[in-house]
Amino acid sequence: MLDNPKLRSLADAVARREKLRAEGTTVVLTNGVFDLLHAGHLHYLRAAAARGGALFIALNGDASVRALKGPTRPVQTSAERAYALGALEFVDTVFVFDTPRLDQEIRALKPDLYVKAGDYTVEKLNPAERAALEAIGAKIEFMPFLKGYSTTELIKKIAAAAKAGAM
Repeated sequence: MLDNPKLRSLADAVARREKLRAEGTTVVLTNGVFDLLHAGHLHYLRAAAARGGALFIALNGDASVRALKGPTRPVQTSAERAYALGALEFVDTVFVFDTPRLDQEIRALKPDLYVKAGDYTVEKLNPAERAALEAIGAKIEFMPFLKGYSTTELIKKIAAAAKAGAM
C-alpha cells in the first residue's frame, strides 16, 4: 500500500477546496492520465501550480484510461500514478475520477482556474466540461506545451530499448 496523504476522495477534495476558499487561496484544477511521469508533465504541472495557491489534479481512473488509450494502458495503476503526483511538492490534492468526463467533478469542486496543456484550445474542450466551467465561473487557461515529450513516445523508446537488449 502506497501512503499518499495527497490522494483524496472527491468529497474530501471538495472539503479541502472549501477550506482553501475560506482562506482566500486560489485553487487551480487540471486533469489527465499522467501514466509515466516525464519532463513534459513536470513542466506543465509546475506552470499550472504557479497560477494559484493550490494545485488539484483530477486523475483518470484505470478504466477511463483504457477507454481513452486502449487495452494496454495504463502502464501504472491509478494508485501508482497518484503516488507519483502526490510526491510533487507543488501538488496539493489528487483525486481519481472514473467517469468519461469531468463535468460533475468540476461542478462539485468549483475551482477558480482550470488549466490544460497548450495542445488544447477552448474549442477542443469537451462541451459538457466547458459548460460546467462556465456555469461555476472558472477561468480557463492553457499552459505552454513542451514539444518532444509524450508518454506514448516514451513507451516506444522503452520498447525499442528492450528489443535491442538494452534492459
